[in-house]
Amino acid sequence: MYHSIVKRIAVRNFQRVNEGDYEALLSACSPTIHHRFGGSHALGGERHDVDALRAWFGRLGRVGPDLTLTVTDVWVTGGPWNTHVIIRWDNHETLPDGSGYTNHGVHVVQMRWGRIVDIDANEDSQAVAESMPIRAASGIPEALAAPITS
Repeated sequence: MYHSIVKRIAVRNFQRVNEGDYEALLSACSPTIHHRFGGSHALGGERHDVDALRAWFGRLGRVGPDLTLTVTDVWVTGGPWNTHVIIRWDNHETLPDGSGYTNHGVHVVQMRWGRIVDIDANEDSQAVAESMPIRAASGIPEALAAPITS
């Protein structure tokens, strides 16, 4: 039963990202959350607290306003004291220049007593990096900014 509830929460959190409702997701995070997103680009790097993650989600929304993550699989292991959730997803969108963008990835999330303590986002970071100049050329200069880290 617990694993089914966590799966529903994981899918709902990805829907919240699609909707730009980052605060609902951030409210479930530990103040000392660890967040990793691969690559050397505006979304890459590591964050170590909820304020930095809030800033990162804000940038994600501005750089990728049409982001739509589709969850394809969710696996849950462990009990409430140490839960691991693996979420596989796909993303298809049209970049501002009209070209197609496709990515897929896996998030590995760790929870303790209902709080998210670690998010390890694994995607095609090369595809993300290659999309950033296109996004910047369309009037989103933040797409070329240095990563938000803390």
